[in-house]
Amino acid sequence: MTTIVVLGRRSLPLARQIAAALVGAEIHGPAGLAVDASFARATEHLLGLFRQGRPIVLLGAAGIAIRAVAPALADKTEEPPVLAVAEDGSSVVPLLGGHRGANRLARQIGAALGVQPAITTAGDLRLGLALDEPPTGFACPDPAPAKALTAHLLEGGGVRLDDPAGLAPAAGLASVAVDPASRWTIRLTEQAVPAQPGQLVWHPRRLVLGVGCERNAPAGLLIDHVAACLARAGLAPEAVACVASIDLKADEPAVHALADHLGVPARFFTAAELREQTPRLATPSELVFREVGCHGVAEGAALAGVGPEGRLLMAKQAGPRVTCAAALAPLPVDPEAVGRARGRLAVLGVGPGQPAWRTREVEALLASASDVVGYRLYLDLVADRIGHCRRHDFDLGEEEARCRHALALAAEGRDVALVCSGDAGIFAMASPLVELMERPDDPAWARVELVVGPGISAMQAAAARLGAPLGHDFCAISLSDLLTPRPEIERRLQAAAQGDFVIAFYNPVSRRRRDLLPLAQAILLEARPADTPVAIARSLGRPEEEVTVTTLAALDPEAVDMLSLVLVGSSNSRAVTLPSGRTLVLTPRGYHRKSA
Repeated sequence: MTTIVVLGRRSLPLARQIAAALVGAEIHGPAGLAVDASFARATEHLLGLFRQGRPIVLLGAAGIAIRAVAPALADKTEEPPVLAVAEDGSSVVPLLGGHRGANRLARQIGAALGVQPAITTAGDLRLGLALDEPPTGFACPDPAPAKALTAHLLEGGGVRLDDPAGLAPAAGLASVAVDPASRWTIRLTEQAVPAQPGQLVWHPRRLVLGVGCERNAPAGLLIDHVAACLARAGLAPEAVACVASIDLKADEPAVHALADHLGVPARFFTAAELREQTPRLATPSELVFREVGCHGVAEGAALAGVGPEGRLLMAKQAGPRVTCAAALAPLPVDPEAVGRARGRLAVLGVGPGQPAWRTREVEALLASASDVVGYRLYLDLVADRIGHCRRHDFDLGEEEARCRHALALAAEGRDVALVCSGDAGIFAMASPLVELMERPDDPAWARVELVVGPGISAMQAAAARLGAPLGHDFCAISLSDLLTPRPEIERRLQAAAQGDFVIAFYNPVSRRRRDLLPLAQAILLEARPADTPVAIARSLGRPEEEVTVTTLAALDPEAVDMLSLVLVGSSNSRAVTLPSGRTLVLTPRGYHRKSA
């Protein structure tokens, strides 16, 4: 995960512009700024990030970055990328880690800012590429020979190209001086070849690996089977562009474990798409057709992945509970163009309002989303993070419609964020969503990857403003009777009153419903003192935030609106007034008894 480090508030707009171009990037800055993480001393923070191996983009002078990480400089093959970007965005300079992604990162940032990166690595400048870091679509299994070969080419030497498929132009090698008599060879092959002196091997990612397996087959079984099959066929794992299967297996753990093991994406096809490959199959099966609606999963998926110009290179290899096959494309395969991904639906609680209260996980999931779905007000709260997404706005009250729409998008293979305020699992969107996944309208909904990103709930935010009202046992009750019958709400109020819990009342009133909060007040007054502290927290985390402390007897329900949370203390809670005049609420846990 790339870390963008700012040294002051003035650099924040540029940092956010860069972060929008880098999926999952975090912004770190001095305390007091609305950033993902804060630090006290920039140099110490930069050194810590460097030692963690985190790619660093400093918005500031190159000298600051150099002096900060200098104590940890050792092996350039292990250094993470370190870049300096001028505070006005006029220059991008990769300082360290040029062959570990820094130059590529510099080009990416340069493209986002509309400037030419100041790349100084000789190989990149004069050859147009780094031999130990091939372009997209190629892999270098052993970069050790690259340094000496680069020096040879920079001195005017040539190289032999072992390139039977004519892939040198696609690999960016067209400008490399060719010398058939050279002692150096660059070999482009899908075959697993042993290391040889004077040879640099690049594997074009032209293979699509089709796989099938029984439901819940052990991941290790599939991984070991594929490794053995590739070894028997003499194929390099690094030449695999993606793992492909039928969409019924989109949620199969073993398939995704194999893709992660190979470091490639998993992609999926419908049975109808795989049926189109039937004439090209080496081992069509009527049994498979009766089971899943196509005549071959492994071979069909491999062939569908390489397209009509590709060919089957390794026919179906069956093992206990698993199968695999491999097909070869004429050119390196773009996995994004193969079938579709397993869709992901992230249900994200973005907190009560302010950006500083969003978790890092939520920020990262928003950054990677292709689509965002939610009530328009909640989407406006995260507008600074979703400019790259397709927005799907809904009105208040359309909760189930939002969930259905988000599931349908994710079932198409998209990366969807369903946004709600507070915490997704507390009176929010996670509940109706899981209900729909339990009995899905479309079977594909159940195969979507579900992620729930926790957020700061309104009661946590209120507690933070009030000091320690949740210091002992507490509960949360929604006073909305839209989905919960009133008698049930009354039973819960009675139970909470008898249990002497601190109570956080969500949805205390609405335009039409004004009577349940007075009812709750009356029930609680029967069980706890009239001077029990009560807090009304309105618009938490937003510019119009207002938090007031009163008592249970003095609580005026008319002072509460739809944007409020009401927090009622237990019989042990008390208001605490500091010398400054600030009023806090304390629910003691009993430490005074422990120390007595």
